[in-house]
Amino acid sequence: MSHTAELIAVGTELLLGNIANTDAQMISQGLSGIGINVFYHTVVGDNPERLRAAVEIAKRRADILITTGGLGPTCDDLTKNVLAAAFGKKLVFDEASAQRIRAYFQKLHARRPMTENNLQQAMLPEGCTVLSNDWGTAPGCAFEAEGVRVVMLPGPPRECREMFTHRALPYLQNLADGTILSRSLRIFGMGESAVESLLRDRMNAMTNPTLAPYAKEGEVELRITAKAPVEAQARDLIAPVEAELRALLGDVVYGADVPSIQAVAFALLEAQGLTLGAAESCTGGLVAKCITDLPGASGVFKGGVVSYTNAAKHGVLGVPRELLDQFGAVSPQVAEAMARGARRVLGADLAVSTTGVAGPDPDDRGNPVGLVYVALAGPDFCHVRELHLGGVRESIRMRAAGSAFDLVRRYLTGLDLNESGGRRFADRPTPLRTGLAAPDQTKDL
Repeated sequence: MSHTAELIAVGTELLLGNIANTDAQMISQGLSGIGINVFYHTVVGDNPERLRAAVEIAKRRADILITTGGLGPTCDDLTKNVLAAAFGKKLVFDEASAQRIRAYFQKLHARRPMTENNLQQAMLPEGCTVLSNDWGTAPGCAFEAEGVRVVMLPGPPRECREMFTHRALPYLQNLADGTILSRSLRIFGMGESAVESLLRDRMNAMTNPTLAPYAKEGEVELRITAKAPVEAQARDLIAPVEAELRALLGDVVYGADVPSIQAVAFALLEAQGLTLGAAESCTGGLVAKCITDLPGASGVFKGGVVSYTNAAKHGVLGVPRELLDQFGAVSPQVAEAMARGARRVLGADLAVSTTGVAGPDPDDRGNPVGLVYVALAGPDFCHVRELHLGGVRESIRMRAAGSAFDLVRRYLTGLDLNESGGRRFADRPTPLRTGLAAPDQTKDL
């Protein structure tokens, strides 16, 4: 039997946008892993009438209902009260849970008396399975009524993650009727609309596996999802689809199940024993941030120069004044000089540069918003890519930084640097190699 779950997150802070609903993402991933379909996510504030209405809707379209939040000791923690009433159950005091709560406070605050309102967390639906909480105070619980399995979990992400993994999943495991497996192809240099247009007929015709594109900042994730009795069979369903997509899309696919294009570039640099430097203008240090966010970046990244003014471009990177005066800062000539200068100043094997107009207005030479030049320099070459990017300032900056890492990726794998909308301003020789194999870009990095 196929089961359908609905997740209801309870908390006004979620609706206000004060916190992100990371619990739902985590739970959905876990349920997919045991073959339980998640068709609906609902978020409702700390209001009993609206929560009751959400529960009544969920009862009609799902046979598994999982709630997060609203199990604490304050007056707005109403989830148990509403869920118990919706399914005709009384709340009863659970002494074992009360003892756990007292012990938790004693351990944390031995000299501070526990306020009695904390014991309301021990009021649980009669006949429920108690899901003990070793990571906080509020126990979870599970019960079955009216053909629906109900699971209530605390809202704080640290507690919810552990409770779901160690308490809820074992409870639901006997319902599993297979596994749902996904594989994500990451694409740089092709927009979501272009991908969707190319694959529309395939996506509409597919049932298992399914195929869906997801727009990221400056790139596209193409997710292949299969359901099968066991994981090996799901992988067998995915494999031919992935092969077909790679053949169709070519080298705009930069990896599968990889976290980001900078992670792929970093892994290639590390595998080949090479170092990278950066000279940034319009991206303002974003390239450096993207790579230094990765563990172990110090072994690869030499450093970055944010040369936001012409004075910095000349004084730090050695960009000739004649180039700046004749062509302006936003030009292929200056992008090349910046990359070569960064490589020299930082002592790196390779260096990237970015210069352009991120907006909101054109520059003083009339260059339009979105015109960006990204360069990659090596010991005996420099390649410059011209980009015409749409969108707001932050989007332009992110896509420019991504393009810098795409150049590194392409160079170190021997691909054409002019893909992804680039315009050639300089040639480049055979990629640098040290005899080390490049990492497998189809695995998690």
